[in-house]
Amino acid sequence: MEQSKTAFWHLTPAELLDLLQTTPNGLTSSEASQRQVRKTRIASQPKHVIHDLKLLIAQFSSPIILILVFAAILSIFLHDQLDAGIILTIVGISGLLGFFQERGAANAVAKLLALVQVTVQVLRDGKELDIPAGQVVPGDVVILDAGDIIPGDCYLLETTDLYLDEAALTGETFPVEKKAAILPEDTPLSQRSNVVWMGTHVISGDARVLVVNIGEETEFGKVSTSLKSKVRETEFEHGIRRFGYLLMEITLVIVFIIFGVNVFLKRPVLDSFLFSLALAVGLTPQLLPAIISINLSHGARKMAQKKVIVKRLASIENFGSMNVLCSDKTGTLTEGVVRLQDTLDSEGKHKDKVLHYAYLNASFESGFTNPVDQAILVFRGFDISAYTKLGEVPYDFIRKRLSILVREADRSLMISKGALANILEVCSQAELSDGRIVALQEARDTIEQHFREFSEQGLRIMGVAYRYLDTQTAFSKAAEEDMTFLGFISLYDPIKPNITDVVEQLKQNGIRLKVITGDNHLVATSLAKQLGIKAPHILTGREIALLNNQALPRLAAKTDIFAEVEPIHKEMIILALRKAGNVVGYIGDGINDASALHSADVSISVDGAVDVAKEAADIVLLEKDLQVLSHGVLLGRTTFANTLKYVFMATSANFGNMFSMAGASLFLPFLPLLPKQVLLTNLLTDFPEMNIATDAVDPDMLVKPRRWNIKFIRQFMITFGLVSSIFDFLTFGLLLLVLHATPEQFRTGWFVESVVSASIIVLVVRTRKLFCRSKPGKALLLATLAVVIATLLIPYTPIISVMGFCPLPFRFMLFLVVIICAYIATAETAKRLFYKIVRRS
Repeated sequence: MEQSKTAFWHLTPAELLDLLQTTPNGLTSSEASQRQVRKTRIASQPKHVIHDLKLLIAQFSSPIILILVFAAILSIFLHDQLDAGIILTIVGISGLLGFFQERGAANAVAKLLALVQVTVQVLRDGKELDIPAGQVVPGDVVILDAGDIIPGDCYLLETTDLYLDEAALTGETFPVEKKAAILPEDTPLSQRSNVVWMGTHVISGDARVLVVNIGEETEFGKVSTSLKSKVRETEFEHGIRRFGYLLMEITLVIVFIIFGVNVFLKRPVLDSFLFSLALAVGLTPQLLPAIISINLSHGARKMAQKKVIVKRLASIENFGSMNVLCSDKTGTLTEGVVRLQDTLDSEGKHKDKVLHYAYLNASFESGFTNPVDQAILVFRGFDISAYTKLGEVPYDFIRKRLSILVREADRSLMISKGALANILEVCSQAELSDGRIVALQEARDTIEQHFREFSEQGLRIMGVAYRYLDTQTAFSKAAEEDMTFLGFISLYDPIKPNITDVVEQLKQNGIRLKVITGDNHLVATSLAKQLGIKAPHILTGREIALLNNQALPRLAAKTDIFAEVEPIHKEMIILALRKAGNVVGYIGDGINDASALHSADVSISVDGAVDVAKEAADIVLLEKDLQVLSHGVLLGRTTFANTLKYVFMATSANFGNMFSMAGASLFLPFLPLLPKQVLLTNLLTDFPEMNIATDAVDPDMLVKPRRWNIKFIRQFMITFGLVSSIFDFLTFGLLLLVLHATPEQFRTGWFVESVVSASIIVLVVRTRKLFCRSKPGKALLLATLAVVIATLLIPYTPIISVMGFCPLPFRFMLFLVVIICAYIATAETAKRLFYKIVRRS
């Protein structure tokens, strides 16, 4: 659009409104719809097509698959067109199967994400309404409040004490003040104080802004490749990558050895090459990406039923691996409804004047809605018609207080409320019960004694102070001095009735709860007692600031409650816990939680959170309840367990079969299986495993967090691969020495034994119990039976001539069934011994 190239910060509001063809009251609904349609036509549809195309190409992007396809095409011109066509067909079916599964999974997840999308308040037809942030168009007038994310590059029309966090764009650590103004055309980006940028968010204050640029036309969009940091690799993704390296090493060794030996034995080079590549395909769990996507999307749908919405699929696995959960207090451990208990003067006696002044402050406050103000307003009403608001200094996380200025008769009254320590630091006097004003120093000991007493009762205490300003009609932070301390506001938020049971349940599931709160250590101690934490270890923000990078991880691991913390401390705590080797979850819903959410392994927010917290979260709870979270953790572990099942299945039977074929090819005068037969074997054995997402999981697999263990996977693969190979070689001996099979009979018999045993072994390795005592999922069981039956029938169908098989005599099938049964019994015994040895080590 033309306006994206204009120095719009240099224009007057009228000029920019005219350029964007809009009004101070925003667009009409019809005009906004037309602009949205144009935007969708340009951006959305091609992206959808491109996404599908990328997903399809990704199914065939494996180097091994690409080499196999190239070799098959080459063989069309040099060798056997029919065999090459069959190989390409099998590879194509496998790829399309993965594509449709992953595409379906992605579509299902997209529907879930729509439930927790970030909304923006805009003016349409002169009325305020909430719309998804993605539907904002140039020309929209947006209303901003604390915690809101900026939906595009916007021009400020009106502001009230507006401060933004622009760290994502400029790297500036401290909040930046923004004001409506007209700036010179050559003003540098960092000094354009009349513009708010996409990708930043509001810390405090409010504003009315005009959207100028969106998407790729924004400053953030122009430099997105350099500014958007790489998405942090999850614990699960790290495990998948390491597993991939392990398979790659084994595959390369096998391929080079087998190809070299076959060429040395003077077998056809192209056949040897195709056979080696087919072995590599057989060993590689081709469907692992699809299986992971299916598992994760299935898990996401199940979690949605439990009111847990997953925004980033890979975080599900981390959710299950989480062993430390850091949580705030309000609404998670408590009922989340702050109630006012009493208002007291500096001597600890009830005083209505404190409530009256607190009511004035809360009534005229125009920043973000907060539960403290709500509690004050609903406790008792006052007639404030005689007061007129003159100004406001909004709350921020450095001052920790909110001040308003009102006109009372012929003078101006400033009232501040906030954290007690931050109120006292701007006071020089205190008002006593009898109305006398004394120096603060005379009353300070009494004030602090009452503060300790109230805090030990688990009450949250805030201070109220005032100052008369005779002729002042406007004011700033500088006016917050020489104030008179009026008294206390005591608030309480009772813990949830079932919270102690939930905390114990988390503990039994191997998750240690750590509470991070801004409340003082006395309130934190009271909370710990209510939660049933005996002799809690409490660390305060002051103590955290004094610790070095080596001491904090050690102390954080032992700490139950972090009290009196600042926003910067939250991130330090999360990073320290991760450094200590934990998988850390963090649940937060406020403006000051964004950095901690970005730092956690699993970032959790709630649907009612401010935009910046909801945007930063991997997982969003539709209810702020640890019980909901506990259900989600178990579903995450179920998903993780089912993903590991596929890895065990793919690496046990597949590794054994491929190793056996590699060994057999060294002494047989013919290839044990033709390349197309190897690929068909691999395709058939993958069918049951594609249903692993719906499989039941044994309760003992869910009782504690589980993480990737490459050493364990390697041991499992070798153990069960050897068991599989032993029976494979028994099959070879039976077919050659006892049954005197021809090459075609050998391949057919070996194909039947290989597919049937690999399919049934799925039911064995999916559980640590005796396989007949652990009921598999219905879909998995039916798919396994279907593959077994189909494999037994293949030698007697017309497909045999195309695939190079032949009908088997009845006694062949009888011997093969006996070997398969013996294999299952041996695998079951090996499994019990394996887990017994692993448990001891």
